[in-house]
Amino acid sequence: MKATKLTATYGRLREQPLWKLLAADHGPIVIGLLQTHLYDNERSIPASIFHERIARDLEDLRAEGENLPQTAQVYVSEWLREGYLERRYPPGASEEEYELSSAAVGVIRFVASLIERRNAATESRLAVVIQQLVQLAEQTDTNPETRVATLVAERERLDREIARIRGGFLVALTHTQALERVREIIALADGLAGDFRQVRDDFDRLNHALRERIIEESESRGEVLENLFAGVDVIAESDAGRTFSSFWRLLTNPEQSATLDHALDEVMSRSFASQLQPKERRFLLGLTRTLLSQGGAVHDVLQHFAASLKSYVQSREYLEQRRVHQLLREAQLAALAIKDHVKATNALEYTLPLTSARFTSLSQWSLYDPSMETPPGAMVDADAAPIDLETVSDLVAFSEIDFRGLSANIRAILSDEPQISIAGVLERFPATQGLGSIVGYLALGSRHGVKAGTGEIVEWRGSDDQQRCARIPAIYFLRERMHELA
Repeated sequence: MKATKLTATYGRLREQPLWKLLAADHGPIVIGLLQTHLYDNERSIPASIFHERIARDLEDLRAEGENLPQTAQVYVSEWLREGYLERRYPPGASEEEYELSSAAVGVIRFVASLIERRNAATESRLAVVIQQLVQLAEQTDTNPETRVATLVAERERLDREIARIRGGFLVALTHTQALERVREIIALADGLAGDFRQVRDDFDRLNHALRERIIEESESRGEVLENLFAGVDVIAESDAGRTFSSFWRLLTNPEQSATLDHALDEVMSRSFASQLQPKERRFLLGLTRTLLSQGGAVHDVLQHFAASLKSYVQSREYLEQRRVHQLLREAQLAALAIKDHVKATNALEYTLPLTSARFTSLSQWSLYDPSMETPPGAMVDADAAPIDLETVSDLVAFSEIDFRGLSANIRAILSDEPQISIAGVLERFPATQGLGSIVGYLALGSRHGVKAGTGEIVEWRGSDDQQRCARIPAIYFLRERMHELA
């Protein structure tokens, strides 16, 4: 590539938020504040709390001699305008929340990589490259004979390895190699978790681009409209949508999730894991929850954009915006046609009436009296309170549950029946620990069971001898996975 083209490209990138943050006058201070409050611990913070924390840090920095004359609100507004922050209003929240933009996340990860020095060329990274290349070569080979020969060679290698292990020649990674390998995995997983924000931004841009196409298409029905009227989810069927949907199905697959949890448990039980830093241990222990949480947020955004775009078309709202777009374009063409005849400084004999609103005093308002519209009727029993798997994980962390007894109950039933749900287990073995037993069965089910698409009602008797019930996800324990409960 020529130097002139590279210079132009870098000049354009210089105006992007990522480069601007790195080159900002107070860049180290801004990066440090954003990393402390919106990266290391929390990923989103309500506006009032964020302003309070930034104000407190600004006071500490001023005491150390930093020139920061503005208030926290002014600096936060500037960071929002420059593209370092994003402001969202989550459903059900009492106020708006701040979170890092994808550009700010990229800057923090880049700067952190400069501090946490590591060898660029490591055995584990080379092994990953070789393994991926070999796998790619095998999976793209269309010759049946070479594919069979490769599989036979792999089988012979496995047979030799099994024979060596049975003969007492077991070779394991050293502590240094294992630490190198696990830190490489942490780096890959951290990058994967950080990429979710970029994926969400891609869906946001795709949503805006589709709406622009709908408005700018002059035909009565363009390609996007035809697909939407035909019931096609154009966002989910896009390249980005299909890629993320495949990733989400793999992440939420019960078998893959159980495999990941088991592998994490095994790694953390090894002796070399004690040499990991506390931050690295916390990251590995919370990896599954982090991926599911951030991936779930992107999945919700994907579903919201798809539903809002479909509603936008079905409500015919796009027709109004298309008409406004056409009027604006006509006005621009008319202005271009007379630009050589009418100077910008010429006075126009035209008065533009502005809209106005009628203001009234608050004292003229009448207070609303809820008693005037009290609905008749007696009180009815409420539905059972739902218990989701996230609530279960929090309860398990702070409870002492007899998992050994619960596992024994499930194995006793599976020895006679091919499968059983949690409600079925409770019919045979009542909840001796009350809600604790329910939470324990859910915890076992999330790891060793299969979640169905519906829910079910479970009942138990609490320590106060009161009968209670709740709606939980329908989870089934299978006989072929009974060995996992041993």
